[in-house]
Amino acid sequence: MFKSIFRLSFMWMSISCLLVLGSMNSCSQEKKAETLPQDAPKKQMVKIKSTKEVAVIETKFGKIVLSLYEQDAPQHVANFKKLIQSGFYNGTTFHRVIQNFMIQSGDPNSKDNDPMNDGMGGPGYTVPAEIKRYHKRGALAAARQGDQVNPAKASSGSQFYIVQNGPISLDQLKQLEMSMRRQKPNFSLTQEQIDTYATLGGTPFLDNEYTVFGEAVMGLDVVDQIAAVAKDARDRPLENVVVEKVYLDTMEVEETVWK
Repeated sequence: MFKSIFRLSFMWMSISCLLVLGSMNSCSQEKKAETLPQDAPKKQMVKIKSTKEVAVIETKFGKIVLSLYEQDAPQHVANFKKLIQSGFYNGTTFHRVIQNFMIQSGDPNSKDNDPMNDGMGGPGYTVPAEIKRYHKRGALAAARQGDQVNPAKASSGSQFYIVQNGPISLDQLKQLEMSMRRQKPNFSLTQEQIDTYATLGGTPFLDNEYTVFGEAVMGLDVVDQIAAVAKDARDRPLENVVVEKVYLDTMEVEETVWK
């Protein structure tokens, strides 16, 4: 956990913003606060079990099980499944890891012996933006190029990241809102977002900028281990963290939702 939200914001502004080609992007959020009627019942965070199709990433640290948001990001989910079924991700690596932030993978270039081209590859196409969900801890989202060359916020055809950052204090969230409003006057977090980021964690400064198309429902401890590996100045692990296999499966999972 960062000691202050200003350190969090500064780190965000000083890195390459999860972009495929590493160009800078403001990566902020512009969203009006949700206003509920005074007599509306307050939502609660609950855990729900269901049997569903999931994606499973196998690594030397263990498995990461991903629930996919087919209703909110159907094009991203369909593309992700297609690549999984073709074996596209097998043998790629987590080529970019930042502790207390995220881990990134999905670049076919990471299969070769040239670490300098990692982060620049893909299947040769993009996926239209489907920006609806926010970046809670464990969120699965698509990387993309920056706004200067990609104003439509279209996603990389294959590169993705999983949010690793833990809980953020209410004071830090307030400071984040104040800091972000200097760039986006209408920036605001809903009460649901505030409660989620304070309880579970996440990266609120990515909201409304990248498409979230799933979440890790098992294996967050694996995500934490990958985020903590030794790395170089480019945030590339010194020892490859290989995606040994990715496949689709059907199993019972537990998800945290607001009801």
